[in-house]
Amino acid sequence: MRFLYIDIDTQRADHLGCYGYHRNTSPNIDAIAAKAMQFNNVYASDTPCLPSRSALLTGQFGIHNGVVNHGGTDADPVLGGIDRKFWSQLHLTSFPSMLKKAGLLTASISSFAQRHSAFHWYAGFDEAQRVPGSFGLETADQVYALASDWLTRKGQEDNWFLHVHLWDPHTPYRAPASFGDPFADQPLPEWLTEEVRHQHWQQCGPHSAQECSGFSPNEKAKKYFPRQPQQIGDMHAVREMFDGYDTGVLYADKYVGQIMNLLAELDIDDDVAIMISSDHGETLGELNVYGDHQTADQFTSHIPMILKWPGTEKNQGKKFEAMHYQIDITATILEMLGIEVPASWDGKSFAEHLQRGDDEGRSHLIVSQGAWTCQRGVRWGDHLLIDTMHDGYHLFDDVMLFDLANDPHETRNIAQEDQSTMNEGQALLGHWLADNLPRAARGRDPLRNVVIEGGPFHVRGQLPKYLERLKATGRSVAAEILEAKSYT
Repeated sequence: MRFLYIDIDTQRADHLGCYGYHRNTSPNIDAIAAKAMQFNNVYASDTPCLPSRSALLTGQFGIHNGVVNHGGTDADPVLGGIDRKFWSQLHLTSFPSMLKKAGLLTASISSFAQRHSAFHWYAGFDEAQRVPGSFGLETADQVYALASDWLTRKGQEDNWFLHVHLWDPHTPYRAPASFGDPFADQPLPEWLTEEVRHQHWQQCGPHSAQECSGFSPNEKAKKYFPRQPQQIGDMHAVREMFDGYDTGVLYADKYVGQIMNLLAELDIDDDVAIMISSDHGETLGELNVYGDHQTADQFTSHIPMILKWPGTEKNQGKKFEAMHYQIDITATILEMLGIEVPASWDGKSFAEHLQRGDDEGRSHLIVSQGAWTCQRGVRWGDHLLIDTMHDGYHLFDDVMLFDLANDPHETRNIAQEDQSTMNEGQALLGHWLADNLPRAARGRDPLRNVVIEGGPFHVRGQLPKYLERLKATGRSVAAEILEAKSYT
């Protein structure tokens, strides 16, 4: 078995052609999807980066592995306790460790561990490489140089798993200038109008329209990252954001194609299982978050999942609509490799259904965000309910309900006008908490602890200075509401 995981950071599913995007951002990925299985409703259980990849590694929700934040107590996994053996559970049951049980050499090409001090990521990998000195700002050509070297040396051998991590869609948008402006003449998504942009301009929060690179514009960064807008002051800036992001997607896709060409040159292209996915998506104006991943919403939690796997050829080109966590996919992969899914995992295999071609999944999903806001989202049917414990200074309603069928970009909170559906979503969340809190890491809800410790990492200590900025930029009303609000 040869198994390649192409992990495209911050890849929003609906900005790929195979997921229906109107721009041609992903011709190479689309070609793979046409010969593979495409899962249209796969979600990262925990976002953003560090919680998501910790879930992928452990097969567990953040509430169980302990990682829901980018700093503080709940940015590190629970590795053991009084029952910890010579080899820890993470050593024994991580996803790459389980692949080793199937006889695969495991290797990762990624700077993720260094970027987030997430050295638990290496548990189970035989080899690890990164672009020297990189912390997530490397480009796909640099990553490809390492991947092509590894594949040239070892690709024709049998029994390996290679993780290749491409960062290009992640902010700051930075595709090389030589790549041009491939979308300059192509239409923008219709929903983000001047009216919507203007409404956002009056509102607040990090990465909102008046400060879309954090808590304030950073004009010095424009010199180094000219594709990255610092404010969304007009529709030209809206175009800069969409074109910057989409060009990053296209640049990553170019090197996905290069990898596929290399597999063909090595005469192993028909013998390599391929998974293409991401750690999370991106909000591109939704909820007044421009170019970041701060919420437990549809566009941050929903991720692409394309899987080409031996023995499933009858499903070639099929699109599956059932709901799954990303860790359900990895659990399914283990079972298809003949490996029993560890009892500690929250991911559940659906290999039996997949091998029959059945489109069966979960009735609902609970997703979390703990690094910019503290939120849990409930995704079921056509609806998304978001329960907010800490709004990251966005002044989100405590409970938001969206009808994604009629309002796919989350522009109108209908919680008060559809209380029956709101109650249904809150009941689903309540049942999930009742089931999962008894096994919670460190004996308590990690998101509640994030609030107690001072809030999500990226907003801790930022409020006093941000209040000054709000008052100086004509948003005194928002500043007054934030000052009056309790964040403990």
